Amino acid sequence: MTSHSTEVAAADRLSELGLDEVAWSSPAPNLQKNLRILSTDQIKLAKMLMSEGQNHLFAHWAEPGVDDEGKRSFFDQVSRLDRSYPGGLASYIRNARKLLADSKEGKNPFDGFTPSVPLGEVLTFGDDKFVGFEEAGIREVRNAAFVLVAGGLGERLGYKGIKLALPAESTTGTCFLQHYIENILALQNASNSILQGQREAQIPLVIMTSDDTHTPTVDLLESNSYFGMKPTQVKLLKQEKVACLDDNDARLAVDPCNRYKIQTKPHGHGDVHALLYSSGLLNAWHEEGRKWVLFFQDTNGLLFKAIPASLGVSATKGYHVNSLAVPRKAKEAIGGITKLTHADGRTMVINVEYNQLDPLLRATGHPDGDVNCETGYSPFPGNINQLILELNSYIEELTKTRGAIKEFVNPKYKDSSKSSFKSSTRLECMMQDYPKTLPPSARVGFTVMDTWLAYAPVKNNPEDAAKVPKGNPYHSATSGETAIYRANSLILRKAGFEIADPTLEVFNGQEVEVWPRITWSPKWALTFADVRRKASCNCSVTQRSTLVIKGKNVYLDGLSLDGTLIIKSIDDAEVKVGGSVQNKGWTLKRIDHKDTSIPEEVRIRGFEIEKVEQLEINYTEPGKFCHPS
Repeated sequence: MTSHSTEVAAADRLSELGLDEVAWSSPAPNLQKNLRILSTDQIKLAKMLMSEGQNHLFAHWAEPGVDDEGKRSFFDQVSRLDRSYPGGLASYIRNARKLLADSKEGKNPFDGFTPSVPLGEVLTFGDDKFVGFEEAGIREVRNAAFVLVAGGLGERLGYKGIKLALPAESTTGTCFLQHYIENILALQNASNSILQGQREAQIPLVIMTSDDTHTPTVDLLESNSYFGMKPTQVKLLKQEKVACLDDNDARLAVDPCNRYKIQTKPHGHGDVHALLYSSGLLNAWHEEGRKWVLFFQDTNGLLFKAIPASLGVSATKGYHVNSLAVPRKAKEAIGGITKLTHADGRTMVINVEYNQLDPLLRATGHPDGDVNCETGYSPFPGNINQLILELNSYIEELTKTRGAIKEFVNPKYKDSSKSSFKSSTRLECMMQDYPKTLPPSARVGFTVMDTWLAYAPVKNNPEDAAKVPKGNPYHSATSGETAIYRANSLILRKAGFEIADPTLEVFNGQEVEVWPRITWSPKWALTFADVRRKASCNCSVTQRSTLVIKGKNVYLDGLSLDGTLIIKSIDDAEVKVGGSVQNKGWTLKRIDHKDTSIPEEVRIRGFEIEKVEQLEINYTEPGKFCHPS
């Protein structure tokens, strides 16, 4: 095609669109010069940007014929930003303008609301009510789908890989993703075995990834044969970033390294709702007869100990939304689950950040603000960002909202005039803010469990963790791993085991309790009833010991352990283990987190395991066995 015919075709495109190129593009002369190299769709996007006051994006564009590929690449990015945001990029800019104006004025999003304690279920581990909820949850879980929000790298931890690849504990080296998948498969098998004669359910797992984590997550799954899951059970949904904002007028920020690119940043894990809506998965799950969607985040090694009972609460109470929570001290730096009632009658049950909850209480007739009640804890339980949603009501709500979650903006202003930013900002949204748009008829509750059982996230690097005031949680790889051993030890102690008290040790500047290093595969025990059935009360474990159970039908009876014991068995082997086991065992060797000769995933813990001596018993044939024989 000749240059003349190309210009005629471009003019025809502009004419078809009914666009007077001089009128609408005149505030951006460099764009105006380049209109003729653009496609019809690109011209539409350009007009949208101009109508939203974004003519600065074209201020540094070159003449036609120079950098034309860069210009087309710019519109490819704009198209992606437009498609990935509910309502399109124009809606994003308008929402940003409003939220930035509210921020500048210091508008309080909770004006007119009065806080109160919502209805929920507070559970005590191991009592009859807890065991009953666990049993109900196991029956129900075959009708569930799991959604793992995993868009972040481990940089904040001092770990360059994806957080899902990080070992949850060093004794077995099981990474978080393997731990989660093995738990889901064990739940699937347990639920199917209860309801024999019905179809064999497969529980789906959705993982929300990002540009940073998508390929490494795929590689982790594929190189490990999906950790035993069928590849068809796993679906990855990639989250796109959103445009950065340069000022209070919501002018989009140009990438400082590329004039044909808009600067972008993550939008937050609230995007998971829009991704699920647009994927079509929710309707497919509904057609399959599923009832529940469970959302969880990427580095809480204790979470699945809380899942059966929490799901049992949802099913028994008929909750549309169930937020998993832990006891929370007044003013503790964790959000509180709160019921908010507006002067106009509106109500919602949501997470309110700790630095907003206390002043909100003081402003609404509670002069002391957030205070502990007779239990020794705040009446507002601590939110741990794990949600259980009832599928039918979830679909109904997302049909209205298309998965859009109430956003917020947090600009860092240069000074008190709030007229300019230190650096570009963006709109953000959080998964747990889903209930903000629900009608008053929605049944929104919470389930509180002991922190030692349900919550030990791994998110802080050694330096930051060491600065945490004594008595506050470190939320590091050190504390996350030792919390797993503590939980398993306390569960066995509750079942009647004689478990030695922990010692206090300091690793990476953090003082932690070191319990016996006890781990078991999920198929051995998902519930407290499983533990009681397989572990008799005449067993003892010393503090220096390590116990690893990798088998479904392993029964501990009369075991006295002082050292390291590893039990492995196939599912068709029934193994009874007792007697006295004593050896030099495995020890924790203190290491320096600054020693770069040690792998990152080890040194962020401050210790490594020295495997001095152990007894390993392995049963690879079906049948009934005893040790010692």
